[in-house]
Amino acid sequence: MLRSLLRLPIKFALWFAIGSALLVLVFRWVPPPGTMLMVERKIESLSDKQPINLQRTWRPWDQLPDSLKMSVIASEDQKFSEHWGFDVDAIQAAMEHNEQGGSIRGASTISQQTAKNLFLWSGRSWARKGLEVWFTALIEVMWPKQRILEVYLNSAEWDNGVFGAEAAARHYFGIGAPYLSQQQASLLAAVLPNPRVWSASRPNAYVVRRAEWIRQQVRQLGGSDYLVQMPHARKAPWADL
Repeated sequence: MLRSLLRLPIKFALWFAIGSALLVLVFRWVPPPGTMLMVERKIESLSDKQPINLQRTWRPWDQLPDSLKMSVIASEDQKFSEHWGFDVDAIQAAMEHNEQGGSIRGASTISQQTAKNLFLWSGRSWARKGLEVWFTALIEVMWPKQRILEVYLNSAEWDNGVFGAEAAARHYFGIGAPYLSQQQASLLAAVLPNPRVWSASRPNAYVVRRAEWIRQQVRQLGGSDYLVQMPHARKAPWADL
């Protein structure tokens, strides 16, 4: 009896691992039709009885401007091309900062944010964090960096109900994502830490300063050359073990 009971969670974990891995593999080539964060926002609107119009239009990699790709990397994850999903130094610095009290500092990479937005719910529970680690590891192993950034730019939330670069560009500037200027791209990246409060088209002084800093960081990273040098296929870190 006890042995049978123990088999159930083992079977569930096995099927979950296989199913999630297959789903991530499919999304390497197939554009995800939506995200769990979009579902969460829709449920919130229904419970609050405040209708929300979810906006999202997929743009493939070649139609996303380099200025936006680089602005987001400069703003969110400057070691994006180097790490395997987790920036250990940033995590350690965030833990030391948070132990001192006051504001909470995050250390999520673009890969982690992609995993969370696409597959998980918001919140700070240990269960969600554990699943975030699992899905982050899967997309880092199965997707090239280009695909991770492509999915992130098409899934990030830029305002209440506004998801992805195309919807954000039209929402804030009335243009398609391919036509974003460098300044507009930096403003979009600048509001990502708090997209439901800050506005890219009506930026406050802090967002303007942050956008200027992002443009400076893009230049220091090498601009579009960074994207050319970004690895499209990498050897797994355990391959030589």
